[in-house]
Amino acid sequence: MKKTALLNAAISQVIATMGHGDTLVIGDVGLPVPPGVPVIDLALTRGIPDFMSVLQTVLTELQVEYHVVADELAAASPAMAAHIEALGLPQKRSVSHEAFKEQTRRARACIRTGECTPYANIILGSGVVF
Repeated sequence: MKKTALLNAAISQVIATMGHGDTLVIGDVGLPVPPGVPVIDLALTRGIPDFMSVLQTVLTELQVEYHVVADELAAASPAMAAHIEALGLPQKRSVSHEAFKEQTRRARACIRTGECTPYANIILGSGVVF
């Protein structure tokens, strides 16, 4: 049995197979996922699991080089934007929500949470550990 924080087998598998520059999306319940991008659907009910819990757990295993959020996040959900900012993730890239959705087309997978906060979505770019 794994002894790290991340116990979800599907998420662990995606992270284990990611290379430098590959991306992983963590999204709210409403983020559309493009056809062909695998979805790991964790949504159980409104707010469960919440976005921040999933993000913080994923960060225990994924080496992140950069992250992408939608420009609209700061205005629509300032508390969520502040929580993400407080994590100290490297190289923030902010793009329009439309550009964000376009970038999800290249993701290795999209993790769907039960989050119902507007624009609570992030793209994590994989780094290297050496």
